[in-house]
Amino acid sequence: MKLASLKGGRDGRLVVVSHDLAWCVDASPVAVSLQAALDDWDRCEPQLRALSHSLETGGAPRDRFHEHEAASPLPRAYQWADASGYLNHVRLARQARGAELPPNLETDPLIYQGGSDGFLGPRDPIPLGDPAWGLDFEAEVAVITGDVAAGADRAAGLAAVRLVMLANDVSLRNLVPGEAAKGFGFFQSKPAGAFSPVAVTPDELEGWRDGRLSGVLEVELNGAPIGRADAGVDMAFDFGALISHAARTRALGAGAIIGAGTVSNCGPGGGPGRPISEGGVGYSCLAELRMVETIVHGAAVTPFLAAGDQVRIEMRDARRRSIFGAIEQAVAGS
Repeated sequence: MKLASLKGGRDGRLVVVSHDLAWCVDASPVAVSLQAALDDWDRCEPQLRALSHSLETGGAPRDRFHEHEAASPLPRAYQWADASGYLNHVRLARQARGAELPPNLETDPLIYQGGSDGFLGPRDPIPLGDPAWGLDFEAEVAVITGDVAAGADRAAGLAAVRLVMLANDVSLRNLVPGEAAKGFGFFQSKPAGAFSPVAVTPDELEGWRDGRLSGVLEVELNGAPIGRADAGVDMAFDFGALISHAARTRALGAGAIIGAGTVSNCGPGGGPGRPISEGGVGYSCLAELRMVETIVHGAAVTPFLAAGDQVRIEMRDARRRSIFGAIEQAVAGS
């Protein structure tokens, strides 16, 4: 089942979307918003699935689904927590700046709590602000959970996954060092990000196995491929583990969004990955490309995003059909 929120009001209008992303049906008789559906999932899910079946078989009134009319599936959320589930990204970041790795890196996920009071739509422009802040995209996979009890184990965390989607976790890289030095987490360096037009139940995803989504995450900058990493490769912590970690000391409410961090694949022999132009799978953010440039060549040469740049993030199935729709955003100057 595929769900989306059309723009309108703070929480959007819930629709069920066809498997091919061409059509949608109004789901407001079931729930006025996705958050409302998540709050009453046991009642709403069977009705939404019935709508999905009617949509696919031609039994429900339908409208064309236009991705540019979609907000992020949850236009705002009670919780947005993002992890660094791909340790290759963490290792490269520390290596590039000559910092030591955390001693518990492989057993204790890194995670931060981001702002969730308003997300960008998947086709909304990304505000540039001050170019000196170092605007970057981060292509990720994220999940939306149901209620998760405090102290939930991995199995309970995995069972709480309701929907899967893609994310662009917008970052201001040049503000990160100053905030990290304070030892109190990110805030100004993490403005509003965006999620894919459509969120999908795990049972519909061919690549969903044991809390990981396998599939090539296609990332383009100004129409040129920059990333083709596989989201199911080199993911050290699956979503069950990440949700369990987030819920160690607190309950998570229905509608919590958990991200797995920048998708990052190791290169041959476990070293830094290569650009696509050199036969590698590339990178899911500019910061990682700059890290590799620093490690290999001694200095980063790729600039961060500038006004007018276009970012596109998408994943396709084995038949090259878009699964979640595309995050496609232009950078808007101040």
